[in-house]
Amino acid sequence: MTMLSNLAKNSSLTIDEQIEYLKKGVVDLINEDELRRKLEKSLQTGTPLRVKLGADPTAPDIHLGHTVVIRKLRAFQELGHTAIFLIGSFTGMIGDPSGKSATRPPLSREEVEANAETYKNQIFKILDPDKTEIRFNSEWMDKFTAADFIRLCSQVTVKQILERDDFEKRIKQEKPIALHELIYPLVQGYDSVALKADVELGGTDQKFNLMVGRSLQRSYGQEPQVIMTTPLLEGLDGINKMSKSLNNYIGITEPPFEIFGKIMSISDELMWRYYELLTDLPLSEIEKMKNSDENPRNFKVKLAKLIIQDFYSAQLADEAEEEFNRRFVRKEIPDDIEEKAVSSGKYPLSDLLLQVGLAPSKKEAKRLIEQGGVKVNGERISDVKAEIEVHEEMVLQVGKRKFLKIKPCEK
Repeated sequence: MTMLSNLAKNSSLTIDEQIEYLKKGVVDLINEDELRRKLEKSLQTGTPLRVKLGADPTAPDIHLGHTVVIRKLRAFQELGHTAIFLIGSFTGMIGDPSGKSATRPPLSREEVEANAETYKNQIFKILDPDKTEIRFNSEWMDKFTAADFIRLCSQVTVKQILERDDFEKRIKQEKPIALHELIYPLVQGYDSVALKADVELGGTDQKFNLMVGRSLQRSYGQEPQVIMTTPLLEGLDGINKMSKSLNNYIGITEPPFEIFGKIMSISDELMWRYYELLTDLPLSEIEKMKNSDENPRNFKVKLAKLIIQDFYSAQLADEAEEEFNRRFVRKEIPDDIEEKAVSSGKYPLSDLLLQVGLAPSKKEAKRLIEQGGVKVNGERISDVKAEIEVHEEMVLQVGKRKFLKIKPCEK
């Protein structure tokens, strides 16, 4: 297992430190007092918490967006708790209506089983296989009788189910809601009863289903599970949720070079979001980097290599960086270009372009930057407020043919 956090390796963490570690990047925690009591009881009795994460095998190719919540499951695992990765082999044949504006076509049992195998092969890039329970909800749902379903349905009212945002929107838009979609949150909720879950994890779009699980556990005489939701990660465009259909995703099985190149293409603002949700670095360290005078490109390289190390190795991360530089940095720079000495220090990029003669005016410099026509060491800069630290040799490029090598000198 390659993804062990230094913090989690410390066996002497206090409950407060554990909670702080687990809360990183969390949107909803329902609720912290209950989590504290469960952690304290686990410590006193030596009994690990049972932490559940469910996934319907409808899209088996895992991308970085999926890993945000899987990493949270791993965080509990690192602290000594039981990680339960539940594959919805039964619910996958219903289709989760969460966030959907239309009824999803159910999968066949054969499709579910094939996708489930793909899931199992990929999640162990993140989770420790020796400390993970892989479960399928068909284990108990296939045994349900008609009487069992009637009893389950009696625990929740139609009004409660129809209050979920997805259904409300479809009713207002006069779009149909199939009866089996109303049953979905009940079945997902019952999974928590069957597994006796202490904690359930999910994306923010799963909050309703997770709350149904809490309610059903009470109905079946169990202590209700704590709920933790994580954000839906923005894709490479920085706007839409990461999705294969939108082609703004990074798959965890993509070659290291592809992962490196895609990370290098994201905006500086999105980079910090990825640091928070896709790495184990403490928020204090991320904030320190964010406020640093160092070139943001260096932090983007570090992020790309951290992510590649998670799924491959440090050696392959280094090789990906070298290949990226060979293809996209050094290849684009002609052998014979003009050099200019510039005093060491920090400059707004627009001012620097004007100073070295690559733009006739500051207004034109900003226009060039906004239009994506400026690169620093092969990296395109489109933020007009970007600042550049001149402390080592670098190459500025404007358009396809204007190159200038900048050499720092003392003021």
